[in-house]
Amino acid sequence: MKYLRDKEGIIKFGLRLREVRLEKGFTQEELAYSCGLSLSQIGRIERGVLNTSLSTIFVLVRTLKVDLKYLFDFELPSYDREF
Repeated sequence: MKYLRDKEGIIKFGLRLREVRLEKGFTQEELAYSCGLSLSQIGRIERGVLNTSLSTIFVLVRTLKVDLKYLFDFELPSYDREF
């Protein structure tokens, strides 16, 4: 099975996380502490370096008190290739 990594999607998710975090008034440090994650992990997610897990996303959603779909409110380009 081929490992899939959608670099552009990961970057857009990280940018959206940063946007929502700031909207909710959290610093990276505050969000990390509230989620039980490391500060560096939040930074790597926001920079699109870390392809984070669904479990981490669920923790972020609960901590930020937003709907899951709100955190994914961004556009991805359509792909002409098959995965």
